Amino acid sequence: MVSWYRVHRKTAVSRKRTRLRVHCGVAISRVSAMPTVVVMDVSLSMTRPVSQEGSEELQRKHLAVHGLTMLLEHMAANYRLEFTSLVAFSSLWELLVPFTRDYNTLQEALSNLEDYDKTCIESALNGVSNVVQQEWGSSCPCQVVLVTDGSLGIGKGSLRHSLQTLKQRADDKKFPLPFPFPTKMFIMCVANAEELQTTDAMDNLEELLRLSGGEGQIFTMDGPLCLKSVQAMFGRLIEQAYSPFHAVLRCGNLSSDVQVFPRPEPVVVDDEVDPMPRVVNTDLEIVGFIEIGDISSPPVTSRHLVLPIAVNKEVDDVGTGAAEEPEEEVSASQMAGKSPNFCVLLHGSLKVEGMVALVQLGPDWYGMLYSQADSKKKSNLMVSLFEPGPEPLPWLGKVSQLGPISEAIENPYGEDDSKSPFPVQPQIKRSYAQNVTVWIKASGLQTDVQKILRNARKLPEKTQTFYKELNRLRKAALAFGFRELLKGVGDLLERECTLLPDSAHPDAAFQLSHAAKQLKLASAGDSQYAAFDQNIAPMHTDFSS
Repeated sequence: MVSWYRVHRKTAVSRKRTRLRVHCGVAISRVSAMPTVVVMDVSLSMTRPVSQEGSEELQRKHLAVHGLTMLLEHMAANYRLEFTSLVAFSSLWELLVPFTRDYNTLQEALSNLEDYDKTCIESALNGVSNVVQQEWGSSCPCQVVLVTDGSLGIGKGSLRHSLQTLKQRADDKKFPLPFPFPTKMFIMCVANAEELQTTDAMDNLEELLRLSGGEGQIFTMDGPLCLKSVQAMFGRLIEQAYSPFHAVLRCGNLSSDVQVFPRPEPVVVDDEVDPMPRVVNTDLEIVGFIEIGDISSPPVTSRHLVLPIAVNKEVDDVGTGAAEEPEEEVSASQMAGKSPNFCVLLHGSLKVEGMVALVQLGPDWYGMLYSQADSKKKSNLMVSLFEPGPEPLPWLGKVSQLGPISEAIENPYGEDDSKSPFPVQPQIKRSYAQNVTVWIKASGLQTDVQKILRNARKLPEKTQTFYKELNRLRKAALAFGFRELLKGVGDLLERECTLLPDSAHPDAAFQLSHAAKQLKLASAGDSQYAAFDQNIAPMHTDFSS
């Protein structure tokens, strides 16, 4: 385990400066949100009965409500910080519960659903688009759980009709997919695959998923329509989209079980030859600490809360469970709250010292842990994920090459904090740090040519300046492919040679003729004379000093 430069601040002044950086830097970042919209089909087709061995008669709507109740109970135990909304639809849509964290309200609304007329999925999608954009805008990713029986509807407004008329619509009546915000759509069909494949329902649902962006899945029930089958179907959804991300946060010999919320999504590196999704390891290793002022406000792919897990060893359950807990579970949670926890220690240390912890997420993939203040009295431990790679922040250099201050020959910050080792200077000079020739306007080109001509009239005193400006123009013309310019300037130099007065130094005529000849050879494209790195050297004459 490596500890980075300056673990402790030594002066009150520098501590004050660090606190300001916390306020102005990463502390104001927001956690990545992934709200969920549950879209429930309440059309008449959902009231169709299902064959049941017992005396109780169940409808498809009852199976759907049972599955959604199972999902909401899981989210109440593991996704209590996320927002969920409930929308019901038939030929029209209605917002039953706006975005909330109160899962009791959501379950109560599910138990009071009424039955309406025919299915119109397009209407439901329009409702989802309106609800999400009003609450979250168009940049927040959202998960849509569409619960239906696979019935497409009939006539105008049916999914079949909507998809057939996609290219025949006016601009003000466009199909709502794809949504203007990032979406994962999960279609939960209270029907088995055989039933859907007897018609074109499955093909239309797959086309609907494709139009949404392809992120998501269609789930169907295996076997007969019963409570057990619907539980298995929603269990597969929970496993794919709503399983909490548990990890072990380690720092040397210290460790803590944590939950990272929301679950980190796989990242695909575009510049790889054969890109594969990179996933965050369940072992998060802290490799060192660095000041917020040195890491500044780095670019990140996502931000997540890091929550300590209080485990009840007898039942292996998470202490931050459902809202209503039995007295024994409450007492177990309270006992866990009194036991030492490394996650709490780390959070307090980072907050007091004004530092961040660099954590390894996987091979050549890093992130940073830091304290984010929600208010003056409340703060959270957060983790931000960098882009995968050994050098995610150019001003720090390679993370693997950072080391403790004790191993440095001399203090890289100076004895009085007067300097900093960052940003790391690159070995190769960046192109944007060099003087480059830009000819955006004709006046810029004209100025450069006039500068050459002014120096040509003062030869041989201005020989070095003349060739310096000439080579600068030559390189720019070759870089732009502007070979005609080289021929034109060569003609101008030949003309200047003929206009030299009788009192001119003899060396001036030789140098002008030599320069004009070299420019014309370069304009012809001869590789011997048109090399970019080659410079035109002054002609050596008997008159040269």
